Amino acid sequence: MGEGLFQPMHILLIIGIALLIFGPSKFAGLGKGLGEGIKNFKSALKDDEKKPEQKS
Repeated sequence: MGEGLFQPMHILLIIGIALLIFGPSKFAGLGKGLGEGIKNFKSALKDDEKKPEQKS
């Protein structure tokens, strides 16, 4: 059950359905927003690592 769920053909089918539902412009905006979110998350993690070094 669930064996081979993330095969390349399944992922392409899911992406194709998402394109049909949301359209190319919304899909591109969704990818851009996801990328910016990941970038902000990584930068926040780096900032948190630097803060403990600055103890008073």
